[in-house]
Amino acid sequence: TDEKRPFPFRRVMDSSTHAALLANFSGRECLVYKCVADPNFESWLENNKTIGHTAINLVGRASSEGKYEGPTISEAMNIVEAKEDVHFGCVCIAERHTLEAAQQRGKTYPTEHVNMVRKIKAGAKWFISQAVYDAEPTIRLLKDYAALCKQKKIAPSKVVLTFAPVSRKKTMTFIKWLGVRVPIETEELILSAEKPIEKSIEYLCDVLREILSECAGVGVPLGISCESVSIFKSEIDGVHELFRRLQTIMLDSSGTPWKVQWVEVMPPAGKIGDDADGGDDEGALVALDPSEKVRTLLLGIMVGTATVSLGVILGKGKRA
Repeated sequence: TDEKRPFPFRRVMDSSTHAALLANFSGRECLVYKCVADPNFESWLENNKTIGHTAINLVGRASSEGKYEGPTISEAMNIVEAKEDVHFGCVCIAERHTLEAAQQRGKTYPTEHVNMVRKIKAGAKWFISQAVYDAEPTIRLLKDYAALCKQKKIAPSKVVLTFAPVSRKKTMTFIKWLGVRVPIETEELILSAEKPIEKSIEYLCDVLREILSECAGVGVPLGISCESVSIFKSEIDGVHELFRRLQTIMLDSSGTPWKVQWVEVMPPAGKIGDDADGGDDEGALVALDPSEKVRTLLLGIMVGTATVSLGVILGKGKRA
């Protein structure tokens, strides 16, 4: 996009280092995102394996600007596939799977499903979507993906659908800057509501219901991931509520009895500041004692990010 980034870019700690902290606190293995545009990709991979991570989600770089360094996605897949006891997945972007996107690329029909099957053949064990705010492109992608897998006689890898609640116009602008397709009527519905975060959660629940209804029986195993793309309290809190509701919808759709047991793995830590519109965009977290910094990093700034959201993948088999 040519639009200006709504939030400033902040360099954070290496994903594998953060995932190691989270795994240590939670007792659960993490799925680690890694941008392949890294000239030290192979050494990073070796270090990552030494730490103990065995699941990597490969992503391309965010922008085509500047000199490209590091392996391509295809090269990175080959590198990871050659490693023992390390598995990888990739992203899938439903916004690429529209007729408009196909026309812009000079094609008569979208081909994201073809890319997914190519990546399965290269070893991809799962796919994680971009944040979903429009059900139609995702439904088209899942149906085409299922049909192509059936035609090629291969088992479809799981698709994890990502959802991100929004409570502020600036965050909505950022969601769209990231490439997420948000219908104008949806944006107006959410931002004009008395409680935008609640309306966002309700809307995203309806989106998941529509996807499950339209794609029932296609044979693609599905999961959910919830994330916050900002550090504002209402949106971070909204991630937890959204996940609880989406989890219920997903499990109910299986048609079998289910039970969830929640276990607190660490106490809440850190104070989160006011996120009212017009406030300081930089000031969502207040200063903490050194002993609280790791917990705050895990439960505050990063709680809705990819690392945490990837720990909540649901479903272990194909849907009926």
